[in-house]
Amino acid sequence: MADLKGRRIVVLEARMPSELGNLVARHGGEAVSAPALREAALPLQQDVRDVVDGICAHTIKAAVFLTGVGARALINAADQLGRKNEFLDALCATTVICRGPKPVAVLKPLNVPIALVSPSPYTSEDLLAALKESDIDLKGKRISLQHYGEVNAWLRGELEALGADVLEVSLYSWQLPEDTRPVIDAIALMLTQNVDAVMLTTQSQAHNLFRIAEQVGLVDELREALSSGIVVASVGPVCTRALREHGVEPHVEPVNPKMGPLVLALADHFANTSAESTVAAATRP
Repeated sequence: MADLKGRRIVVLEARMPSELGNLVARHGGEAVSAPALREAALPLQQDVRDVVDGICAHTIKAAVFLTGVGARALINAADQLGRKNEFLDALCATTVICRGPKPVAVLKPLNVPIALVSPSPYTSEDLLAALKESDIDLKGKRISLQHYGEVNAWLRGELEALGADVLEVSLYSWQLPEDTRPVIDAIALMLTQNVDAVMLTTQSQAHNLFRIAEQVGLVDELREALSSGIVVASVGPVCTRALREHGVEPHVEPVNPKMGPLVLALADHFANTSAESTVAAATRP
């Protein structure tokens, strides 16, 4: 079994911190939990009204759902507007595109036909590739794109490149944690090389990590630490792009963008690099 050999790993995951921490522990590591975000529902905004109106009026020809939470929230928003049944009926006449099984699990019990589901591992890249291989033509059509916590600008741009008129909608956001002290403490550990790696599972974690570093005046120092000494493990392409926006190139990115493969890929990275390049837990006071 892959072995982290006692290495200390900063875990920025907030939604399932114990699950990721347990995976690190199971593979012989020590997780330093520093949740870098919190999920917050957004008030019913104009973009939500526009999407509900567009689907009900059949001016939106395709609806892209990226998460189950977002799909459920959009249906609840239609309900708040007194248009749930009308919305679901209209959605049945709309080309519905889902990134993976979670939005399908919300929509299918409501008898909403699904035109396309992206294949595993359910990334935005997989969704786009499946779209290009399908007979779904988005050119000149207005579509809705349900974001998840933070705008997926890359996917929006790719959909626009296919000729779609993209109407974006956000139902919830990933904001800074109410208590930023654990992240500040984790930054201090990274600057003093008292941890071996940091694991990021969303783009918002990357952005929030640097926002908090900026608040305490340590952006440059953090960027330097993540570029020389601390191993940066990114769950997948979206997270990697966010890190690059901050001048950080990840050392680890698994083929399958899931938490389990991320931990395994990190363990493999350490196994394949010199022991001198890491801070062995046994050498710490």
